[in-house]
Amino acid sequence: MASLRRLPDSRNWIACFTDAAGRRLQRSTGTAKRKEAMLVAWRYEEAARKLRTEAQIRRVISELFETVSGEKLPSGSIEQFLRGWIERKRSENADRTAARYAAVVQQFLAHLGEAAQLDLSQLNAKHVLSFRTSLLKRVAPATVNHNIKVLRVALNQAKREGLIQTNPAAEVSRVKNAGDEMERRAFTLPELKRVLEVASGEWKGMIAFGLYTGQRLGDIARLTWNNVDVERQEIRFAAAKTKRRTVLPIAVPLLDYLVALPAADDSREPLFPRLAARLGPSNRASTLSNQFHGILVAAGLTRPRSHRGTGKGRGARREGSAISFHSLRHTATSLLKSAGVSDAVAKEFIGHESAAVSRHYTHIETSALRAAADKLPNLLS
Repeated sequence: MASLRRLPDSRNWIACFTDAAGRRLQRSTGTAKRKEAMLVAWRYEEAARKLRTEAQIRRVISELFETVSGEKLPSGSIEQFLRGWIERKRSENADRTAARYAAVVQQFLAHLGEAAQLDLSQLNAKHVLSFRTSLLKRVAPATVNHNIKVLRVALNQAKREGLIQTNPAAEVSRVKNAGDEMERRAFTLPELKRVLEVASGEWKGMIAFGLYTGQRLGDIARLTWNNVDVERQEIRFAAAKTKRRTVLPIAVPLLDYLVALPAADDSREPLFPRLAARLGPSNRASTLSNQFHGILVAAGLTRPRSHRGTGKGRGARREGSAISFHSLRHTATSLLKSAGVSDAVAKEFIGHESAAVSRHYTHIETSALRAAADKLPNLLS
């Protein structure tokens, strides 16, 4: 029997109905009026019970939705939804990130084959688990986990839009394989001291920025003097990965470092010109990541990487390390929380994407971020 449900962040009712095969489906009704939505839900169910093929059901229901709302129905087959999601990501994320997402979606659709044309509501955990199993035969566990994570993010969007009731990718667990994957962790304070002692030149500033802003290596390397407002004690930039525009207060130790730097003739010059040049034409931070690994080796915190063959082939994952430049991001989070900063403010400060933050803290007051920055300890002196 047809029924209605409404999502917390949606004004329109969602129709829940049963097709001829007894499968429970749901679609937006395109209206916020309950009586009108109930009529739409009954018409959806009537059409779904009479028609046999996926294409027929989707076509008729799409026509009904467009008649009511005047818009195209935002759902359809598994392939239609995932390709539509990718198009949205192309406008929201950096090109490389969107390309990685697109590659995962393409692999998943290829794995599904004809099943990719099934209605989105029929996608289940078995489909995702089968994909995970096929990936494990040819790529490292870390890559498998990344691919499943991308599907989880995409299908969370479908769940938020009321197109599915549960996220099937969320029911598939991560692959755990000792030695193949290491969890990243924060630096301890003694480790930070050793890193800062062996770092020289622009790397001291890069590390300071990583510690006091929690931002990614490439984003820091791309900073120019235009991004820094010493008078207002703020840093303004857009993260390359998320395209999120961020305004961060400058912590006192970081401000002291900036004030001591020689003034630039051109405000468009990078804060760290030598390291920025290492990004190269592709704008990737892999060379800088390797340089930072050398600093960790010099500090005695990790082992040098070997270039000798491992016998595992070129596709094998290189030996991992629990600490990297990204660990400064974890360290900043840890320092903020240790200082009593709330979870929401800490996530906003670091730039973590969070459903809770997006839903309940769409705007964190600048004063709250300033108070958080002021609680960070001085580790540069």
